[in-house]
Amino acid sequence: MAHPLLQIDSLTKSFGDQLLFSDISFGIAEGDKIGLIARNGSGKTTLLNIIAGKESHDDGRVVFRNDIRFAYLEQSPQFDPQMTVLEACFNADNETVKLIARYEEIISSEEHDGLDEVLMQMDMQNAWDYEQRIKQILSQLKITDFHQKTGELSGGQVKRVALANVLISEPELVIMDEPTNHLDLEMVEWLEGHLTRNRMSLLMVTHDRYFLDRICTQILEIDEKQLFSYKGNFSYYLEKREERVMTQNTEMDRARNLMRKELEWMRRQPRARGTKSKSRIDAFYTLEEKTAQKEDGGNIRLQAKGAYIGNKIFEAKHVSKRFGDVVITEDFNYIFTRYEKMGIVGNNGTGKSTFVKMLLEEVKPDSGSFDIGETVHFGYYSQDGLQFNEQMKVIDVVQQIAEVIDMGNGNRLTASQFLQHFLFAPEKQHNYVYKLSGGEKRRLYLCTVLITNPNFLVLDEPTNDLDIITLNILEEYLKGFKGCLIVVSHDRFFMDKVVDHLLVFHGEARIQDFPGNYTQYREWKQIEERKEIQERKQAEEIKTTKALPEQGPSKKEDKSKLTFKEKREFESLEKEIEQLESEKNTINDALSSGNLPANELMQQSSRFSEIMKLIDEKTSRWIELSEKSI
Repeated sequence: MAHPLLQIDSLTKSFGDQLLFSDISFGIAEGDKIGLIARNGSGKTTLLNIIAGKESHDDGRVVFRNDIRFAYLEQSPQFDPQMTVLEACFNADNETVKLIARYEEIISSEEHDGLDEVLMQMDMQNAWDYEQRIKQILSQLKITDFHQKTGELSGGQVKRVALANVLISEPELVIMDEPTNHLDLEMVEWLEGHLTRNRMSLLMVTHDRYFLDRICTQILEIDEKQLFSYKGNFSYYLEKREERVMTQNTEMDRARNLMRKELEWMRRQPRARGTKSKSRIDAFYTLEEKTAQKEDGGNIRLQAKGAYIGNKIFEAKHVSKRFGDVVITEDFNYIFTRYEKMGIVGNNGTGKSTFVKMLLEEVKPDSGSFDIGETVHFGYYSQDGLQFNEQMKVIDVVQQIAEVIDMGNGNRLTASQFLQHFLFAPEKQHNYVYKLSGGEKRRLYLCTVLITNPNFLVLDEPTNDLDIITLNILEEYLKGFKGCLIVVSHDRFFMDKVVDHLLVFHGEARIQDFPGNYTQYREWKQIEERKEIQERKQAEEIKTTKALPEQGPSKKEDKSKLTFKEKREFESLEKEIEQLESEKNTINDALSSGNLPANELMQQSSRFSEIMKLIDEKTSRWIELSEKSI
């Protein structure tokens, strides 16, 4: 039976008169990997902060197992901008760093009190090679300049340094708030693999549905201030949640029917009569409260017609752009067609956002141009977001852009109705902006873009900080959108649902047009990588064969078959090579995991070299014997 690491009992939290969640309880055991799902503003980040001790709670308790190693990756990590990357890692709040600081303190003192105990702990925690391990995991996260100031890093690089701080401490329990935000697809897939292989327990908030599905073994959902638990991955959660919602809605229908009967009974009673059944009256008000509850908002369907758009959209003509030595595009040409839905993917720093900003004339190309059609009306959702007046009400923010939006077929929605489609209830619409959570502000920003009724949407990382329910609504909107679309995103699930082809930015101005969604591209890429490996292996085998010393002339009948001893050797070689290849792959995975101590890292590296040499020798002998058997 797995041992509990953390227990949450009857936790309640509110801000003023707003209750976030009430009397929720759950536990985390060894090996658990739990995803936490809720609408924006429901208290996901607040719950994580309470567990991490960064916020207080109204009632209940948070109990950790004694001496647990625990780490927390915040949604927007902050570092002293004057610190170097390495200094930021040595400034992390984990037990190993504290131990190293304690060791330095004792060494610098005259008495050296407690040195023996600290030395023993340093050995137990492998603290002596801490810097080497930091550099190893930073390199795996593509951070190679260890002396660069953190103030000079991009948002994605800062997130990776924070991620390195969490992983290097080798915690038994790690809590992550939107770990994939600002990470490019390569880094998301690396993290996915690392967390899947590692035995650490995990509680995380993320909107990345593929990430949830492939990593998590349990889903927790905060809905209507209550906690629901699902023992399975994200796909299992979707199935069981649908069952719960259907049951809930059936109960609602029954409650409404009963409510009508009860209402008729209440109205028939004389107002002055004091002998009404108190239990019947109490039951009436309980029913009234129950039927007033909100139904599931995930079934909302919203389609906008989009303003008329002509046949000419835009044409990129010989566009070139560079920043110093970094080349973004070089003589790039492209004709964008009507109703096209394009996804843009690539590693951070390859120029995805720059390309979009050139299209929108926010950045000028060094040469070439974008010829844009006269009927094109852009709607741009940027990473930076809209700077709201925090003292304005939500409804006023949208109404100052548009009072109504034309949905087509004679249907029109007011600003208030449009906000309701994006889960802003009437009472929430009259809140001030400063009261909104980060995710709710992003959702409001999205509404301000869509309500202008553009015919060409450009969305740069639209999924960051949006909850899964909002993403479902946005995906449905985009599927029915009668216009053009460009999406820059690291959210693989989102891209698969809304785009029909990709522009893949490989860096150094190499841009690939791929006719399919991200999953299809990834499958194609894996096939190409396997082909490349096979071709390289065959080339090495041919090279090895040519390098073998020429044998003297032999009789034709001797060449046509193997001796008994050679036949046994030939069969044995096939098995040995297969075993060596398997061991090579295992060691390669271990070396890539970032979990090996320095001494084992050296041993495994040495063994890897031996295996490669053995594979070459045995393959050469196998080729020699196979030729004799022909």
